[in-house]
Amino acid sequence: MGAIWHTGDVSLRLADVDLSLTMSREESESRVQRAQRHLVHLRLFTAGLLGPAPHAPGLIVLFEGFDAAGKGGAIRRLAGGLDPRHVRVVPVGPPTPEELAHHFLWRFQATLPAQGQMTVYDRSWYGRLLVERVEALIDDDTVARSAREILDFERSLVDDGATIVKFFLHLSSEEQLRRFNDRASDPLKQWKLTEDDWRNRSLRPAYERAIDDMLEATHAPHAPWNLVSAENKRFARVFILETLIERWESDLRRRGFVVPTSHGDNYLA
Repeated sequence: MGAIWHTGDVSLRLADVDLSLTMSREESESRVQRAQRHLVHLRLFTAGLLGPAPHAPGLIVLFEGFDAAGKGGAIRRLAGGLDPRHVRVVPVGPPTPEELAHHFLWRFQATLPAQGQMTVYDRSWYGRLLVERVEALIDDDTVARSAREILDFERSLVDDGATIVKFFLHLSSEEQLRRFNDRASDPLKQWKLTEDDWRNRSLRPAYERAIDDMLEATHAPHAPWNLVSAENKRFARVFILETLIERWESDLRRRGFVVPTSHGDNYLA
């Protein structure tokens, strides 16, 4: 199957991701800490807790990626520095029978952030274009229609005042196998590895095609994808946090918000 729908924007492809990027532990830990402090500042501002911030956009942070690419670790570092009252993390699994009886986007309505709120999705509505496509649970026409509906759905959220930041974590097949074997040999990590993970790995070529088509169909100015080189977890975590800050602040400025200067070091200092 070829590209399902083209947005007309600059295309992204997995092959373009530089998987050689690395970062030392010392630099990564230092930059993660600075970014976490800056995220606290931004979150308090958008929640209206640093002074008046009427109608601050709700923030949607969305994570997709290969199994064992490090989504969980990145989300822990993103949310770990925030007050639990100020961030909602939503793990997305297979739809329930009730959810399957509705439109595929229906089940996400209750967890979307209101103005001044923040939701992080660990997987998302993009399962429609990935898992459901690869497992042939929907046909090609439904895949194409779903891509258009997702693009319109995200545009409607942005037009209504939300900020959307999307990440896809990419790693090589060899590094993924190494991490799988590491999980299999560690009693404290074995719970992370399932038969479905091994099955998904066996279908990796089909997933790579589906991912490239998904990126082509849904990389748009109002909700662009950020491809993450996740071969090195330390690099990936810093990239995600600093990219989130950049995207978030840029959208606040676009909407006319003036973010007050944070106390202490700037996150890029």
